[in-house]
Formats: sequence, C-alpha cells, structure tokens
Amino acid sequence: MSTETVALIGLDREEVNELKSRVACRIVSFDMMPKVQIRDQQLYLARFGTWDWTGPVDKVVFHGIFENDLPGITALALWVGPCLPSASGLLDCRPRIANLARVRKVSRFATLPRSYTDAGTTFSTDTRSVAKWGEWHCGEGKECFAETWTASEPSLIEPFLDGEAVRVTAIGDTLFQLRLGGDDWKKSIHHTTAAFMPLDEALAADVCSLRDHFDLAVCAADYIISPDGTPNLLELNHVPNVTQFPEIRAAYLDFAARWIGAH
Repeated sequence: MSTETVALIGLDREEVNELKSRVACRIVSFDMMPKVQIRDQQLYLARFGTWDWTGPVDKVVFHGIFENDLPGITALALWVGPCLPSASGLLDCRPRIANLARVRKVSRFATLPRSYTDAGTTFSTDTRSVAKWGEWHCGEGKECFAETWTASEPSLIEPFLDGEAVRVTAIGDTLFQLRLGGDDWKKSIHHTTAAFMPLDEALAADVCSLRDHFDLAVCAADYIISPDGTPNLLELNHVPNVTQFPEIRAAYLDFAARWIGAH
C-alpha cells in the first residue's frame, strides 16, 4: 500500500467508498470545503470547526461547489500540487461571470452578446432576456424577464434563446452529450426527460479546447442549439454532475482511480 495521502473533497459517500476500494493509498474525505493551510510547501486540511490538521496531503481530488470556497481553491492553486481537476482551472472557472468572460476567448460558440448590471441597479431592455447572478453554477440564480430587471447582486444579462439545451461532459478524453430536460425554459440534467444523444463533432472539439485551455480534465459545457443549428455556449461547468447517469459516473470513477494511481 502506498504511503501517500489523497484527499477527496466534495464527493458523496458512495463515490468515496468506491474509490477507497480501488486505490492502494490512504484516503481522507471531506464532504464540505475543508480549512486549508500551506506551510513549508506542504498541504494540510482540516474539517470546519476543528484545528485537527490532516497532512501533509499528497494529492487532491476536488468535486464540489461550496459557499465561500474561492479562498480554499486559491490556496490549492498556490500549493501547486497534484489536483484533479487542476486547481488553476478551478480558480479560473469558479466565479460565474468571470468564468464566462474567460471562456469567450476560447470557445468558438461564445459570440452571443452579453450585458451586465451592478447590484442595486435597474437594467432595461426591449427584448426578452435572462438575468444570472450568484455563484452556484447549478440552475439557481437565474430569471427570465422582459423590459426591466432590478439586480440585488452583480448580474449577467443575456438574450433569451429558443432552441435545444445540451451538455457535453468531458471525463478526460471520454465525452458524453446529453439533451437537457425541463418543464419550462429552465433545463437541467436532473429532469426525467434528460437523456444521452449523439455526440456532435463541433461541440466535442469546442469542449476539448476548453478542457485543454483551462486544464480541467473533468468539465462540462452547456449550449443552446438555435433552430437554425447554431450552437451558443451558455456556461462552462468546472464541477459538473457526474452521478446522475451511471455511464458518466463509471467513467469518472475509472478516471479518478487511474489519476490517483498515476500521479
């Protein structure tokens, strides 16, 4: 058995237990964002509310979105140790609006004009639009409106698009495309009508470009395919759902186990 210590952050108990059974090293798991400390170039982690530091930690598998997690992600990037996906990629893509500003320079399909309004301001438009705010990346913090929007937080404004909502998920070199489902204009991977669909080559190439640029071995991009067939990138997800569909879950666990053993 390896003497390495690998931290799993954000994974559910079932996935933690499966990875423990598949890798020969010490596993420590945190269902919430741990406290992070770097000293003498070594990484130490502690559960919230305690000062019982675990470490030094040799590798990190990070798969969660937590309130106020950006300082901890920043610390992981400063550590520069092995992290799946890379801590620098997590840092680039965690802030929702900044994420979109960055991906617009990489994706072929991010030319849709976006607007912005600060907290405490009112935005006016003649077209049906969608306001997005907050940092959850999981279907929350969005509202469709017409005419005016009063922002309680810094908000991204984008035109409302008719079309088919799809997601392309990358697990290393393995790609999956899903048709997202929903009862209204909001579409989700969790809806009962969400299902696999054939992988579009252009979208696959776009997601691979985003994956490689941000060094996010695990990521997913959401698109709206307009009625004329034009893809429009909505968002790059740095921590996509990997448990809703068994095929994606299996690919993720295989990839994570291989990564732990290889790094």
